[in-house]
Amino acid sequence: MTVLAAVGLFSLAACSTGGSGARDEGPAHSDPVVSSSPTPSASTGLPKKKIDAVRLVKDDPKVSPAVKRDLKPCAGETYPVDVSYGNLTGGSASDVVVNVLTCADAVGIGSYVYRAQGGGYENVFKAEEPASVYAEIDRGDLVVTKQLYEKGDAVAYPSGEEVITYRWASNHFSESERTRSDFSGAVGAEPTPPSAD
Repeated sequence: MTVLAAVGLFSLAACSTGGSGARDEGPAHSDPVVSSSPTPSASTGLPKKKIDAVRLVKDDPKVSPAVKRDLKPCAGETYPVDVSYGNLTGGSASDVVVNVLTCADAVGIGSYVYRAQGGGYENVFKAEEPASVYAEIDRGDLVVTKQLYEKGDAVAYPSGEEVITYRWASNHFSESERTRSDFSGAVGAEPTPPSAD
């Protein structure tokens, strides 16, 4: 009985010392977690305050009038924009990726990358689509996903998608990889009504 008690106490002591189990190993993947309201950090150059992405887009002469016209609050004062910060261009401050979406179905209509320049931000990339486009930061690369629609496709059911990877070099983004996926027309398709014959 004394031996069992000693083993039990030893086990509890080993568990309570902090150990070096899987909990200390870190996250399962190494992709950076990017927040739209980051904590300031001198080493990463993240902005000390949240960027006004709506003002950035509306004041940008490179953004089409159609996107600016559609950029309105969805509810109250909430605008349909997704913002992420990260290092895409190798500058001393973080780059800002802004995706403008539709209110009704959150479809991306414009994606932009802004680089810190002289106390402001310069547009160094844009992708505007009438259908759907969305840009993300993936391990220092810019990855843009475009939904592909054929005539008669519902917004929720595109015929396919292209994923394009861009890398920054010589002061501009260049395409480094492109993949295309074609989706089955059977998934999400409306059932055909029986004929009247």
